[in-house]
Amino acid sequence: MFDKLCRFFQIFFLCLVFIFLSVGCTRAEESQEIVIGVVWPFSTNNNLFNEGIDLAVKTINADGGINGKELKLLKEQDDSEVVKGISIAESLAENKSVKAVIGHRNSYVSIPASAVYERAGLTMLSPASTNPELTQNGFRNIFRNIPGDDKIAGELAEYLGRQGFRRMVVYYSDDVYGIGLANLFEDQAKQNGIMVVDRFNSYSNVEELKRLHNRWKAFGYDGIFIATAMPGAAIFIRDAGQAGITGPFAGGNALDSLELLSIGGETAEGTIVGAAFDRNSDSPETKNFIESFRQEYNLEPTTYAALGYDAVMMLAAAMEKNGTGDRASVAKGLRDLGRWPGVCGVHEFDATGDDLGDLVVLKKLQDGIFVSLE
Repeated sequence: MFDKLCRFFQIFFLCLVFIFLSVGCTRAEESQEIVIGVVWPFSTNNNLFNEGIDLAVKTINADGGINGKELKLLKEQDDSEVVKGISIAESLAENKSVKAVIGHRNSYVSIPASAVYERAGLTMLSPASTNPELTQNGFRNIFRNIPGDDKIAGELAEYLGRQGFRRMVVYYSDDVYGIGLANLFEDQAKQNGIMVVDRFNSYSNVEELKRLHNRWKAFGYDGIFIATAMPGAAIFIRDAGQAGITGPFAGGNALDSLELLSIGGETAEGTIVGAAFDRNSDSPETKNFIESFRQEYNLEPTTYAALGYDAVMMLAAAMEKNGTGDRASVAKGLRDLGRWPGVCGVHEFDATGDDLGDLVVLKKLQDGIFVSLE
């Protein structure tokens, strides 16, 4: 009986040791890295975003990581689909190793997904979703490091008003982004002495554009505002040129793409864009980023590469500042950053998660390149 009892305690003790060692190894493994989820339509709409976030991770880890821990990105592909985006959000929310999320690209995915992250206490930082509604729900864990459409439309309307524009046409896509931006621009245009004389969201062919052009000339129009994404915006400009319409054109951050010239052709020359990244900035952060990007990829960085880079670096800085990898403290860490100098300018978050930084950059496509407007 005594031998059996001793045998029992030996087995029991060995089990306890095994459990202790297993838990200890798991904790040690978890403590070696910090995981940030990234949700994006990588395969269909990357635009060098992936390269930008990878460069940020490489830079951070080469500098010792976050409080000595290696940063790792868990990348998920949402294909710009709402159902898939929400499913991924739920999966990331349940994955306790994920400390924050970067994404989503599209506002119509980010807005419903944000409710999932908020319930889970998981910080979401979007470098692309510009719909004002994203930060109007009273959430404490939802942020963006890009200007909202309201700011972009306001800056464009103010500039165009100062340049003497008084009667403009609006071409928009019949979706959340296009309708929202068109409405915001029209509201801001009125405040800056500009009347929208016509709005339309479709045309069948170049001949119809010619007929529309005759009507606009009768209205005395002096410019066209484009509220749609690429490549649709560039296709419209190309078709407009074939119809004898030379603009001038203006549009939101979606037009900040080299596709504007490659598709739009010569007609795109002179297009004014409200963007979020000034490649000609004199700031050391911007210059260092561009040089590092060129060395790493032998390419020129896009706006989304810069926004993605800033998003990773800001989250790392927030975690470094609060000294913990606890997901509950990330949102506070972002707000505590104050005025934080990044590649796209000086960022600063308000209580709603909007970026207060003066980030809107007005550009003009001139001689095949974007030139910043003072």
